[in-house]
Order: sequence, then structure tokens, then C-alpha cells
Amino acid sequence: MLNNKTVLITGGTGSFGKQFIETILARYPDVKKIIVFSRDELKQSELRLSYPPTKFPQLRFFIGDVRDKERVKQACEGVDVIIHAAAIKQVDTAEYNPTECIRTNIDGAENVIRAALECGVTNVVALSTDKACAPINLYGATKLASDKLFAAANNIKGSKDIKFSVVRYGNVMGSRGSVIPFFLSKREDGVLPITHEEMTRFNISLQDGVDLVMFAIGHHLGGEIFIPKIPSYKILDVAAAVAPECKTEIVGIRPGEKLHEEMLTETDSINTIDLGDKYAILPSVSYMYSEAQFLAHHNAQKVPFGFKYNSGTNTEWETVESLRALVKEHVDPAFKA
Repeated sequence: MLNNKTVLITGGTGSFGKQFIETILARYPDVKKIIVFSRDELKQSELRLSYPPTKFPQLRFFIGDVRDKERVKQACEGVDVIIHAAAIKQVDTAEYNPTECIRTNIDGAENVIRAALECGVTNVVALSTDKACAPINLYGATKLASDKLFAAANNIKGSKDIKFSVVRYGNVMGSRGSVIPFFLSKREDGVLPITHEEMTRFNISLQDGVDLVMFAIGHHLGGEIFIPKIPSYKILDVAAAVAPECKTEIVGIRPGEKLHEEMLTETDSINTIDLGDKYAILPSVSYMYSEAQFLAHHNAQKVPFGFKYNSGTNTEWETVESLRALVKEHVDPAFKA
């Protein structure tokens, strides 16, 4: 699928980008080129040390910002596949710096779309978030706008051989700023701050997120928002798994935060199909394919009207024991409860 292809990853020095690069090199040894596009020269320098050019000549590192249309276009020359992972993602940062978040997450998405259309790219997959579903914070709202831009881009491609789609998933276990590394760092304090004792979240490993993107590259028609079926966890179970010896202190839900995350609302059910191990929200306006064609292509069926997918009403749950095993596997191999 990616052998003899050139792949561009925006925001490529983040947790996802690193795992995606590792996966490509392992599965597609004949990949033509992997371009890491990001604005942090230190992170690029650190990543480059892991991939010396004498051993990994297919890696390229581009300093640039997705806000810069011309630089994005320059990076897209000769590219076959784009994975768009660049974003301002911290909820509180976005609330305090709304214009900056809009410029990166919405204007940046538009720049990637325009560059892809102009440079002969054939596949574009954008990363989204569960916070884009019924958003209550600016970060989620900008990602919803971004999702809509990528879905609608399929309607303006004309005769160009290109497909755009989106993947949406929940909290990535062990990613920077996520709850498990935070709790691990607080073990020595003896107290874990808990926002709300009933809080739940979806849980996915970094590799499963990468595999979802790989699926999208190989199977999308264009316009789908792919959503994996993944387990939820209770925040108190995470605390018990990571630091059972610690006390918990309720500190209150932060501004822009939900008690339970959503990935599909009842209204989304109108356009949602069930692929077995994942869902796909179909574009509400598509001039390329009908609902019947999407269903046939994915061998899928429609979800019932009124269906919703919520971390609090999920039917699959992590336990304290399963969380401990996952922490050891995905976050800290030396972890002991």
C-alpha cells in the first residue's frame, strides 16, 4: 500500500507521528520517502537522532507551519499520501488563545487540502478527536470544522484522483498530557487529583490509532469519518490501577471538559454505518457516492436511528486489572502497582 509511495506527516514529531513512522518502516520497507513536517526544530533534531540518514535515507525533515500555505504546498510536491496530525490540542490553551487555535486547526486544514489538490496527492487522512463530537470547547469546535472541511473536499476535487477522509478516536493511552502519565508522576505526592468521581473516557493505544489510519488509507472512498469500537474506562479505576496506595482528591471538572466523551450523537446516527469493528459517519452532502455505494464498499449496515456512542454508556470497559496490564505494555514496561 505504501511501498514506492511518498508520505507526508504534518505534526510528525508528536506521539502519533513517531509511532506512524515506526510502523511504516516496519511494514513497508520499500516506502519511497517519509516527510516529517512540523514547526519544532528541537523535536525534529531529537527524532532525527533515532533515524540516522545513512541507515534511513527515506526520511526527510521539513520545518514549517500548516498556517503557511506556500510552505505546505512546497512540502507536498511529489507526495502521494498525507496524514494530517498537526493541531493545537490543549483545551485550556485553545480557550485562552482562540484565534491561534483557529488559524492552526481550521486555516491549517484548508491549507493542507488546497496543497493536496494542487500537488497531485492521491490520499489524505486527517486525525480528529472525540471532542469534535457535540463540542463544548473551542478545540473541539475547530476540529469539527476541520472534519467538515476534509469531508467536503471530496466534492471539489473535480477529475483529480484524490480521496479525503478523517479518523476520530478517544484518549490515547500514554500520550503526552494524558491522565496515566500524569497519575504516574503524582504517585510520590501520595494524592491523585480527580476532576469528578463519575468521569469516563474512551481508551485506545497509539498503535491502534495508527492502524485505524492505515485502514482509512487502504479502504476509504472519501468523506468518511472512521470511529473505532474501543473500550471506556472510569477515572477512579485508572487511579486504582496506577496508584492504589494514593488518596484521591476531587478538584472539579475543568472549563470546557465533559463528564463523558462522545464519538457519535443521536443526530449522527442518520448518516452512520457499522463496519463491524468500527463505525463511519458518512458525509451529509456527497456528490461522489450514494449511501448505498458506501454500504456496499464497506460491506456495512446502517446503525439504528437514535443510536449514540458515548464513553459513559459504552458496553465495553477496561478493568483495574486490564488497565494495569496496558500501562505496563504501552506506557511504562517497569510499572508495578
